[in-house]
Amino acid sequence: MKKMYFILLAAFCLQLANAQKPNSKFGGVQIGAITYSFRTMPDKSLEGMLNYTLQSGISSIELLSDAAERFAGRPEDSEAVRQWRTTVSMDKFKEIKKMFNKQGINIHLVNMGVAGWSDEEIDYAFKVCKTLGAKGIAMEISEEAAKRMAPFADKHKFYVVFHNHGQPGNPDFSFDKMLSYGPRLMLNLDVGHYYSATGQNPCDLLRRLNKRIFSIHMKDKTWAGSYDKSDNLPFGKGGTPIVEILQLIQKEKWPIYCDIELEYKIPQGSDDVKETVKIVDYCRAALIK
Repeated sequence: MKKMYFILLAAFCLQLANAQKPNSKFGGVQIGAITYSFRTMPDKSLEGMLNYTLQSGISSIELLSDAAERFAGRPEDSEAVRQWRTTVSMDKFKEIKKMFNKQGINIHLVNMGVAGWSDEEIDYAFKVCKTLGAKGIAMEISEEAAKRMAPFADKHKFYVVFHNHGQPGNPDFSFDKMLSYGPRLMLNLDVGHYYSATGQNPCDLLRRLNKRIFSIHMKDKTWAGSYDKSDNLPFGKGGTPIVEILQLIQKEKWPIYCDIELEYKIPQGSDDVKETVKIVDYCRAALIK
């Protein structure tokens, strides 16, 4: 009888712990966030990013590497940083993974922006990616970066995930050309930037390139005839078809991470976390009827 009591108690405690962990996967679609969304919050440390993610109810993130590297002991001097990256132990990064996973948060992508690094530093970036349990590293899209990073993606067997700003508004720009440099090159399609740069519905691009889209950045923007004239607005106030995008991903069962990137002006009396919670609720309502 006593043994059964302890088994039931342990099961109850496990159930309670799991109930307190965030779960932002709604209707089969993983809603996440890039930790850049918390940039105006007071605590810039890794622990701060973890706490803000928890408070937002987010269960999977794209992690900016700055806070992670500082947690791991990165020096301030730029010359010393290069040496540190080629010799540092992965122990602190293992600790980071445990910290986030213990709270029910997965790190699916690490934003490191490493195309200009030395070969040894790029190898380090992929070691960090693997240690954190991520599936790839993210950086700004360019043809130079695609050429540089494709061999490393194949070598390490992880993705390099390219993020766009206003480049799609250039008539000479081609996602297909960037992706042609290697099979492990993927897209982090910023649907807000894409819409504001082109005036086109991102769903059309999603239908065509979904197998090469690892994740999307979600923001609501206006179309004003050019990227530079567009504005970031609260979700549902701009022209980016966020609900249509989410429901398309849900309908087609595409394994695309949908990450919030909070960039609109924070209303008086609010903050990054409160606004992210609103966006999570907006996405949930789009996906769960």
